[in-house]
Amino acid sequence: MKNIIGKYLKAKRREAGLTQQEFALRSGLGLRFIRELEQGKKTVRLDKVEAALSMFSCHLEPVEDKKK
Repeated sequence: MKNIIGKYLKAKRREAGLTQQEFALRSGLGLRFIRELEQGKKTVRLDKVEAALSMFSCHLEPVEDKKK
């Protein structure tokens, strides 16, 4: 599985000119979580992913895989 969300958040964070530490502080999440998310850790808490996405006015939602 590709790390789409981690890559997206990393790009948005950099676009906003934020370090991982600044992003963690502003989002109320831990620095370790931000690092692991950006590095593609497969087991992350969805509520924390949702909190990170909300920093850029985004949210999670199911999308049907058209390839199947």
